[in-house]
Amino acid sequence: MSDQATQVSSNKEKVNVVGTHLQNNGYHDSLPPYDSEKMIKEFLRQPPSKAVDENLLEFSEAMRTVAKALRRVSEGKASAQAEAAEWKRKYELEREKNLQQKHKGEVTEGLQNHSDQENSSIEQTDKCCGKHGICSHEVLRDDMMVSKTKFIHDLAMRKAPFKLLWGCNGGKNGQHKHDVVSFEKGNITAAARSSKQISLKWESHPQTVLILTKPNSTPVRVLCAEMVRWLKDIKKIDVIVEPRVKAELLAENSYFNFVQTWEDDDEILLLHTKVDLIITLGGDGTVLWAASMFKGPVPPVVPFSLGSLGFMTPFQSELYRDCLDTILRGPISITLRHRLQCHVIRESATDELDTEDPILVLNEVTIDRGMSSYLTLLECYCDNSFVTCVQGDGLILSTTSGSTAYSLAAGGSMVHPQVPGILFTPICPHSLSFRPLILPEHVTLRVQVPFNSRGHAWASFDGKDRKQLSAGDALICSIAPWPVPTACLVDSTNDFLRSIHEGLHWNLRKPQSSDGPRDH
Repeated sequence: MSDQATQVSSNKEKVNVVGTHLQNNGYHDSLPPYDSEKMIKEFLRQPPSKAVDENLLEFSEAMRTVAKALRRVSEGKASAQAEAAEWKRKYELEREKNLQQKHKGEVTEGLQNHSDQENSSIEQTDKCCGKHGICSHEVLRDDMMVSKTKFIHDLAMRKAPFKLLWGCNGGKNGQHKHDVVSFEKGNITAAARSSKQISLKWESHPQTVLILTKPNSTPVRVLCAEMVRWLKDIKKIDVIVEPRVKAELLAENSYFNFVQTWEDDDEILLLHTKVDLIITLGGDGTVLWAASMFKGPVPPVVPFSLGSLGFMTPFQSELYRDCLDTILRGPISITLRHRLQCHVIRESATDELDTEDPILVLNEVTIDRGMSSYLTLLECYCDNSFVTCVQGDGLILSTTSGSTAYSLAAGGSMVHPQVPGILFTPICPHSLSFRPLILPEHVTLRVQVPFNSRGHAWASFDGKDRKQLSAGDALICSIAPWPVPTACLVDSTNDFLRSIHEGLHWNLRKPQSSDGPRDH
């Protein structure tokens, strides 16, 4: 009884308070006592309303404005960096041109005769190339830069010129393309795209070959020694190898003293001006290593299969003599494998050009959570347009050549390597609707770690060179201007389909029995 009395007394107090409130607001004379008490009881049954703090709303809007400003600053950094890279490239080309003019008087008489022959062939460009491709005579006629060091002095030996042809299915239903591949100092850069198979035709015999091998493999070491001897004695071709490989060859026989190599990174940067052809002995990892050595133009690559994977290595090592005979004679079909150019912009960058050195990848760049127990939180933009927020184990930005690598294991599609595009593949996303994307080649992607991320992210480039991305750091990715041309055993489509059939056993199924009911 005492509890009921207490409850009644409490309700009366509430009624008195509400009644006083109504009196103060002008409701005392407007309602009779019975209706007022009924209205008060209904009012007490309603849940209390949540007051909205206007200051919090204003603060939230201010934070959104700050976030937009930060995004604009990051976008400006990426744009300025790309413009600076273009101006740097133009400056280096102009500098090289000036050096060539300076050393023009030092060119030997033999090179002058060779240059005269090339100049005479330029006058016959229409006859030589006609409507069947792009001829490299005009840009390759310039004299090569001569340096004081022995390694650079060897550059006086001219690179073998070539031209690119596009298959036309008998010349009936194909279209000739003149703007697909542009030439700059005799190197290949993709300016547009062709829907036809690209062929490479030598206009003089290749003179210098670079051989890159898989380390710590006895079969590879034996094959390399045999191939070097054959190239020098039979084909009369100069051979360049890595310092490690030259030491192994000399330890076997002093006969290999003629093999050339390099001493520092500066000489590696000049390899593309001397090497006509690259031969890789190993698996796909050796091809990735060969591509990583060249930060700019890449000579044609002939990959021999001596590894566990074979998506980019169609040539059999046992038949290397026949294969190299065909390739050195030409013409050969090639696949232009595009690379991603990646820049890391730190949150502490002092200006728009304060970025780390660019990194080129042939397969993919991966952003993951590393050892963190928290989900990765990434903000993704495509040409300054918001794409999505990634919440999961990470994100893969892949080339079409890398579509059969990590991206495929994460659920991405297999794409023909000559399809121009960038694959956008999430890694274990915490969302059922997050499906992979394939974006066009001309876009610039920006992946940023937001300030409210609970942990760091880690970026790896072709599976190595891991870099930590803290809150505010961003990764900028776009298609690099210098592709990796790889030789085809048959053509790019045939090699691609054979690799997924043999390497992945794609769509391999026991055939259905033929002795059953049939539709009539």
